[in-house]
Amino acid sequence: MDANLIGETAALATSTLWTFNSLLFATASKKIGPLSVNAYRIVMAVGLLLATHMVSLGTVMPNAGNEHWFWLGLSGIIGLGIGDFGLFSAFVTLGPRRTVLVMALSPIFASLGAYLLSGETISPLAVAGMSVTLTGIIVVILEKEGQTGEQVPNGLKLRGVALALVGAVGQGIGLAFSKKGINLDPNAVINPLSATLIRMIFGALFVWIGLAAVGKLPELRNAVSNRSGMKYTAAGAFIGPFMGVTLSMVAVTFTQVGIAQTLMSLMPVMIIPVVWVVNRQKTSWRGIIGAVIAVIGVAIIFLI
Repeated sequence: MDANLIGETAALATSTLWTFNSLLFATASKKIGPLSVNAYRIVMAVGLLLATHMVSLGTVMPNAGNEHWFWLGLSGIIGLGIGDFGLFSAFVTLGPRRTVLVMALSPIFASLGAYLLSGETISPLAVAGMSVTLTGIIVVILEKEGQTGEQVPNGLKLRGVALALVGAVGQGIGLAFSKKGINLDPNAVINPLSATLIRMIFGALFVWIGLAAVGKLPELRNAVSNRSGMKYTAAGAFIGPFMGVTLSMVAVTFTQVGIAQTLMSLMPVMIIPVVWVVNRQKTSWRGIIGAVIAVIGVAIIFLI
């Protein structure tokens, strides 16, 4: 199978997983708070990845050089530590649907980061496909509030958008750092599972040290007693940080960062049927048309 097709398929699968993951973490964040969700889901993911790494590759820890650890570790701090804190906080403020709409900006930051770090450029046809996809997403974003079923007080909206932007920047730039770390040696590209584990370890250390420094450990202890919140967190940890992030590393290994991030930003489109089934939130024709445009853009990318 063509390498680009592998990467693009992995990116599309990542977006699908993250769509369901956003609903799980949004529910969990409302029950135990975004800080607790971020802290526990990343620890759960590290445990799952360590076990999988041992079974699949025969070692508990990745066999990687110091530079791999540096770039991938920095990616974990930016993307999984800082970026996901903004993402989960925005889930509580804006709701999952609006949050993933703002997150659609992440391909811009991913492409810029990849260009500055690795000199990675994108072909004109790929740019056209990305542009069509993002146009479709923007059409969905511009859907009138009264049609979404989600009402957010104006005072919280600006804060929520700012937090979601932190998530978008963190995810995009973090992915660019991942690409840098994975491809340091073209003749010895690091395994995507190892790359994911390194990112997750550094992300976990950053989150827990940061929360301990600001005195949030009592809040984390209290969260454990909320079984419902922990259940949603565990399910989200398996679908998102474990399966989804691993597939995202496969995506950036085999295709360009901007293309991968664009395909992984289809959540605003994919979430339309999901929230209709789960929350009975109907979508206007504008939202449906935007979804169709985005799918056409994806088709262009896959036909390159």
